[in-house]
This record gives sequence, C-alpha cells and structure tokens, in this order.
Amino acid sequence: MLAFLRRSLTVAGAVCGAAVVSSCGVIISNVSANMADSLSAAILNQNDPQLVRDALPSYLLLLDSLIESDSNNAATLGAAAQLYAAYGAALVDDENRARNLTVTARDYGERALCAADSDACDLDELDFDGYQAAVTEVDGDAMEALYSYSLSMLAWIRANSNDFNALAALPKAEVALLQVMALEPGDLAASTCMYLGILNTLRPASLGGHPEVGRSWFERGIELSAGRNLSIKVEYARSYARLVYDRELHDRLLNEVLAAEVEQQDLTLFNQLARAQAQDLLATANEYF
Repeated sequence: MLAFLRRSLTVAGAVCGAAVVSSCGVIISNVSANMADSLSAAILNQNDPQLVRDALPSYLLLLDSLIESDSNNAATLGAAAQLYAAYGAALVDDENRARNLTVTARDYGERALCAADSDACDLDELDFDGYQAAVTEVDGDAMEALYSYSLSMLAWIRANSNDFNALAALPKAEVALLQVMALEPGDLAASTCMYLGILNTLRPASLGGHPEVGRSWFERGIELSAGRNLSIKVEYARSYARLVYDRELHDRLLNEVLAAEVEQQDLTLFNQLARAQAQDLLATANEYF
C-alpha cells in the first residue's frame, strides 16, 4: 500500500497547484487585482516547471504575511493550504522539507475549514463516525475551504506515507472529497474526481481496494475537463491500469497525453509535468507489465 500511495499522489500534488494559484489571485486582489490576475496567469500558463519551482517560495511568504494580518480569513488560509500542499508534495525533493511544508499545509487547511464553518472545527478530535457526520454537514458556503482541507490532508499523508497513523486518515480524506463533489464544485470537480480515483485504486480489490470505482472517477474527471487536464489521464494509467495490469489501456492513455496539446488555458504548467510523467511511465512499461 505504501508503494501505491507514494506513486499515486505524485501527480496529485502537482495538479492541486492549479486551483491553488487561481485562489491566490482571488485572495490578494485587495493588494492589486491586476497584479494578482497577471501573476496567476503567468504561473498557470508557464511551460517551465523549474522556473515555477524556484519562484513559488516568495508567494508562500506573501500568503504567510497576509495570514499574519488577517488570521481568520478562510480564503487566504485555503489558498495557503493548497499552495503549501502543492509545493511540498510535488516540487520539493527533500523528504524532511516536504513533511514540514505539508504539516503547514494541513494546519492552514484545518484553519480554513474552521473559519468557513465553525461546526467543522477540531475535526481531528472526532472518531470516524463523528467526523463523517460533521463533514457531511458542511454546506456550499464552505465548499472551497473543504476542498483546500482535503488536498492539504492528502499532501500530508503522502509526505508521511511511512507512518500508519497518517495512512489511517485516508478514509477521512475520501469522506471530505465526496462531500466536495456533493456540493457541485464547478471548476474543481475534475481534479476532485481524480483524487477520488486515486484513493479508490491505492490497493487491489483482493486487499480491499475499489479499482472499478476508481476507474469511474477517472473517466468522469476526463469528461468534466473535456480531456484538457492531462494529469487525469496520467493518473488513470498509473493508478488504475497498472494496478489491474491493463497494458493496452495504460499505453493508450499515455500516448494520448504525448499526442495532446500541452498548452491549455490555466493548465499548461501541469500538463507539462504530466507529459514528463507519461514519458517516464511508458519508458518503464516493459519492466512493469
């Protein structure tokens, strides 16, 4: 299971940055709307991931400073949770740094959800039934905060994948993501479907996994994104096709990614990362199958 988790959440961490940067643009609009919008567009449409990797720490510090001045702003906390999650899960190679960054992400995610819905505070202190009851009461006004909370939890789990206490939080992450989908998340729906696909394909059916449920989530995510979000196809191949040893599906999905147009509005950066992942997966396919 640990191997599946490490493998499966790599792209997930990268993709969560797409919603992150858009959120950042919104929450710092009181500083300069034009600057925020331009910066968001520049990051999302950048085709050089290394350039973004080098630049994002400054954005993290900006969000930290905004939170210092307004510590109960759900939108700012949510944006910080997502960006710290993306950076820690996908753009940092050092495991200790990744753990520290994702701890910060999770803290911000919990604070964002609490700020958006006072009945969803201190969720970690609840048993699973109590947690599920509280999360399913979160309404549409707190949907974006719940999304931020979910992604920050996934990033934290991935960074601590050798800790079974962290792995025990996976069912809670799924409950939160299902509630996000129930609240009709609009532009966030495709990526939410991808994360639900990942969670259901962490284990084979013989060990309690739900690969076919995962497959349906991946297919729904591809449909909702009209095929523009290439990371969903990469995760479909990596998490489902490899799990069930479907070489034909695996290669078809990855070749579709390589043949697709990478430059898509607000997805170019993450499509570029997905293409590199697709090349790596195809290169190792003979060893795997």
